[in-house]
Amino acid sequence: QVQLVESGGESVQAGGSLRLSCAASGYNNRPYCMAWFRQKAGKEREGIAAVVSYGATYYADFMKGRFTASRDNAKSTLYLQMNSLQPDDTAMYYCAVSRVFSLRPQDFDDWGQGTQVTVSS
Repeated sequence: QVQLVESGGESVQAGGSLRLSCAASGYNNRPYCMAWFRQKAGKEREGIAAVVSYGATYYADFMKGRFTASRDNAKSTLYLQMNSLQPDDTAMYYCAVSRVFSLRPQDFDDWGQGTQVTVSS
């Protein structure tokens, strides 16, 4: 069966950086669109960045250039480099796979369990 496993989340100080990874397995074909989402406590899940198999990337407007998404198709892994982290970035971060190029959660079929990022001031 398909599986998405996120890693790299931890507690950091404001201004710090983290790199999240999401390893995909069990797919017969290369996933078309892989994306990062986050969900803050008590809030709805929001899209961060989506990367398609040929490399095109789409970012949510609120990113303001602090986060960079990339993928290594040979390793079936999606990455999220996060810089200048702020307490408001505290959330559970998820990766997901879709057959369309999108950042709408309802367009994604497969989800990982998430990795927690906590940013303290």
